[in-house]
Amino acid sequence: MFTGIERTLDLDFTAEQLAEWENGALIQDAMPNLSAADREFIMTGVTDEEWHEEFGDEETDSVHDLKGKERIFRRFYGFF
Repeated sequence: MFTGIERTLDLDFTAEQLAEWENGALIQDAMPNLSAADREFIMTGVTDEEWHEEFGDEETDSVHDLKGKERIFRRFYGFF
């Protein structure tokens, strides 16, 4: 969540899928029916629109710009 605005989405997954992910399965394996954007929202709370506003489109960004944005993302979420 980059904007500070709390957002909700109605997503189609089961309690079993959620438990599988919470127990260590990769989210793409536990919830293959969801889009990458929906899975990102579950993991981080960042919507697809917010992601593209913050990080842009990988196809148009230079490698240098993407590395800088990755560092910002890692700092934002506490990854080192």
